[in-house]
Amino acid sequence: MPAGADTVEIRESDRPGVAVVVPKGDIDMSCSPQLRDALRRVQDKRPARIVVDLASVRYMDSSGLATLVEAMKNAKQHQTRLVLCAMNDKVLAIFEIARLHQYFVISDSLDQAYEA
Repeated sequence: MPAGADTVEIRESDRPGVAVVVPKGDIDMSCSPQLRDALRRVQDKRPARIVVDLASVRYMDSSGLATLVEAMKNAKQHQTRLVLCAMNDKVLAIFEIARLHQYFVISDSLDQAYEA
């Protein structure tokens, strides 16, 4: 991670029944609390579906994975569907190594995530 890049930009948007979280940058130990806060904010709205668009995430470490696992558990608890989408190959490989791709709903694109 480049020096000084200790924040991640996170955009949130809504459409009927769907909350979308769009992080931009690297998700590591210094930034995963920002992602956790954003996910909790949208989960508090109790949408039917939460989509996390990872198209602009170049790298994710285990703290980012842990943040998404926590979000998945919270979503299941509130009967919310959590969908991850648009992962680059590097980020997807981390999910596959940890075998988490078997537990998450993962879509290739944002448009597919609305339907997954």
